[in-house]
Amino acid sequence: MATKVYIVYYSMYGHVATLAEEIKKGAASVEGVEAKLWQVPETLPEEVLEKLSAPPKSDVPYITPYELGEADGLIFGFPTRFGMMAAQFKAFLDSTGGLWHTQKLSRKPAGLFYSTGSQGGGQETTALTAITQLVHHGMIFVPIGYTFGAGMFEMEKLKGGSPYGAGTYVGDGSRQPSELELEQAFHQGKYIAGIAKKLKGSA
Repeated sequence: MATKVYIVYYSMYGHVATLAEEIKKGAASVEGVEAKLWQVPETLPEEVLEKLSAPPKSDVPYITPYELGEADGLIFGFPTRFGMMAAQFKAFLDSTGGLWHTQKLSRKPAGLFYSTGSQGGGQETTALTAITQLVHHGMIFVPIGYTFGAGMFEMEKLKGGSPYGAGTYVGDGSRQPSELELEQAFHQGKYIAGIAKKLKGSA
């Protein structure tokens, strides 16, 4: 049986979606791992999204709480809103009460990735405040630590991410994830998928 790793995200302008694609590639590079992308439902009305100049959503399927429970490993991604996850993702997690009641997600490894508008915009606090969601579900938080190696110490180039997980800076929205940020995202997918596979094998 393949180890199922679900990359579940919310992305308004596409930056988090770009990281998610790379994380999926990293996870899929682990033999015996089946990686799949999911997005959570939008909560804003279409007219509001138009005023925010948000592009149309991709064709990545929307996940339900039931489907979340099928995964052996989870990697959650979202943009920051004042140093915390976007409300759209929080709304989805708020709908997982049934999974919490049965502890369906307990013992599952989970990672986090994110985007912020600036260097002081929440690259660590966005992940830190999201850990509470994992804790109440009994999930095992898997940070990447400094396993990305020299890329974690880059000082000459602007790079998002932290020991908590992969990340990117978006600025006014025009900046796209850099090559180094994408490499870190690939690493995170591969790293967490490897751990999910080991945990499933030892169950």
